[in-house]
Amino acid sequence: MVLFLGPLIQFYLHNYARVERITAIANILLLSLTILTRLSMSDIKANQKIIVSDLIMLLLGSLLMIYQAKFVIFFLLTRQTYFILMYIIFRSFEGKFYKFMSTNPPTTLMLSFVFVILIGTVLLMLPAASQNNNVTTFIDALFTATSATCVTGLVVLDTWTYFSTFGQLVILVLIQIGGLGIMTISTAFALMIGQRITLKLENILQNVVGGSTRLNLFQLLKSIVLVTAIIEAIGAALLYRTFAREMEPLKALYFSVFHSISAFCNAGFSFYSNGFENYMGDINLNLTITLLIILGGIGFTVIIDIQRYLFVPEKVKRLTLHSKVVLVTTASLLLLGFLAFFVVESQHTMKDLPMWQRALGAWFQSVTARTAGFNTVNIGRFGPASLLVMMGLMFIGASPGSTGGGIKTSTFVILILSVTSMLKGHRDLSIFNRKIAVSNIREATSLTTLSILIILVIVFLLLMLEPFKFDEILFESVSAFGTVGLSMGITGKLSATGRVLITLLMYIGRIGPLTLIYAFAIRRRTSSIQYAEEQLAVG
Repeated sequence: MVLFLGPLIQFYLHNYARVERITAIANILLLSLTILTRLSMSDIKANQKIIVSDLIMLLLGSLLMIYQAKFVIFFLLTRQTYFILMYIIFRSFEGKFYKFMSTNPPTTLMLSFVFVILIGTVLLMLPAASQNNNVTTFIDALFTATSATCVTGLVVLDTWTYFSTFGQLVILVLIQIGGLGIMTISTAFALMIGQRITLKLENILQNVVGGSTRLNLFQLLKSIVLVTAIIEAIGAALLYRTFAREMEPLKALYFSVFHSISAFCNAGFSFYSNGFENYMGDINLNLTITLLIILGGIGFTVIIDIQRYLFVPEKVKRLTLHSKVVLVTTASLLLLGFLAFFVVESQHTMKDLPMWQRALGAWFQSVTARTAGFNTVNIGRFGPASLLVMMGLMFIGASPGSTGGGIKTSTFVILILSVTSMLKGHRDLSIFNRKIAVSNIREATSLTTLSILIILVIVFLLLMLEPFKFDEILFESVSAFGTVGLSMGITGKLSATGRVLITLLMYIGRIGPLTLIYAFAIRRRTSSIQYAEEQLAVG
């Protein structure tokens, strides 16, 4: 209450700073008593890890007390929340809640994202989250929290000018959580506290992160966190070279870290209202951002597979089928987008630029359309042909197990193989001398069909409610569903109802395709009845 209801307490008690100090001291004393209680128990070894972590918390909390009492309360609140959640999930109702969640992964994923979005919404509504200490409206806070958690990048409030440092950090944390994936984080969390996960949940998790049977689950999770930290740190170091030329060192570091995480997580959030249009000719920023986007978009297991292929000594070196498909498809789509934007926009938006800047701009937009959401060219000035190509790239999106959205590259490949195999008269789908499972074909067609239907329904509703053109609404909807974040400039002009619809589309775009895959992955009871086969006329 002291942390979140500051203005209300200030109105009635007038001395809010004193209340903060008393609350912080009380929290520190309670934590000290907790540590002493655990030390007095006979089984100290069993509680050794908790005691050590609490001592670290106590030390850091005491140091923060020198700076500001509010940060002590917030810091210790995270610890209290941790123990409360552990009790609710694993102990309350004899553990039935945890059993239900662990046996229903699709439901778990959906509720996890909803939970994080709601927490983010509450935090962004706080006066401390805005520059002018204003309470952000629920709709705008919900839209921003959903966009960050679903790593979309569509904004109705300017990230740099409207939100305070606290609000920006909340957005950054939501981006990181959404990028890594709630299921991955929650499972890693369960493993760290010694909880045993079921074989079913392990199978589902491997579908989430695109894991192969050649990878140990716990090793996979550790690798994901390590790879993410290393790539984002390197990205921040490279971006610092650009930002340090025009900013103070601390501000340049802050900008570098924020944009590195946003780029790797394919979120598209930026401190610049016009994206990176001012840096269109900066080779370092363009190449660093696009490299981060590509690495985040190919998926964790592909990165790990490449690392094993290059650096681990093995008699027979080979990439997995998943890695081969992802790398070839990603390269093909990037090349296609680059050529399309270069040819079309060289005579349109970028006609006054030198040849090398046209090539750099076309490359950046080809990469960012794959669910990242940054831009170095004004998207609103793009020609219809470029917008069509961009919508296609946004709809396909990134790869399974990545930080991006869309129907995924593997789904697109299966659809293309279905067409080519029919034209060649082949019954089976094969790639790289491997046959594609029939279940994968059914998943791909169902996923694509449902995705198109969802987009069409939202577009239909938006056309009835909003005064914008058809191409603007369609572009906005595809961008939201693909968790891209590119816009033709109508996001901030949407009505409250329009913002809710786009919020829903961002959530479905991040959850829907994955949840469908999880649902197909779970074994269900099948009927033993088989009906007589008959063919329908097609086409």
